[in-house]
Amino acid sequence: MSGDAPLVTPDGRYLVVRGRLWRRTDPTLPEERRAELVHELMDARRAKKAALSDDDRAAVARARSRVDAAKTALGERGPVWWSDGAPDETRRMARTTRYAEWFAAAEEAEAGAEAEAEAGAEAGATGGGGVPRDS
Repeated sequence: MSGDAPLVTPDGRYLVVRGRLWRRTDPTLPEERRAELVHELMDARRAKKAALSDDDRAAVARARSRVDAAKTALGERGPVWWSDGAPDETRRMARTTRYAEWFAAAEEAEAGAEAEAEAGAEAGATGGGGVPRDS
């Protein structure tokens, strides 16, 4: 899927990135707590990048642990945040999950929208009459 915003499954549990499901943040987290955790996650990712750059294995391990803790607290890892017994399908390809039919329809809709956009761009470049405009 190539739209600006990631595709979200109808139940709101996953983002779809390059056809793969990634668990979303727990929607019951208070906004202030979510923001704190996202800030910690970004700090941890920056620390990991710096540690990798410095070739500091111990610091990389600490930073990875911080990333994992933040993602778990956000609900993106660890126990699922929903209570209906549905399994966690994180990292699975959408086309091989219970979202397969929905995902195929979403891909088809996007392909149609992209084709319309291309046709519109061609029409604009030719002035709508099929003949290129003089510059």
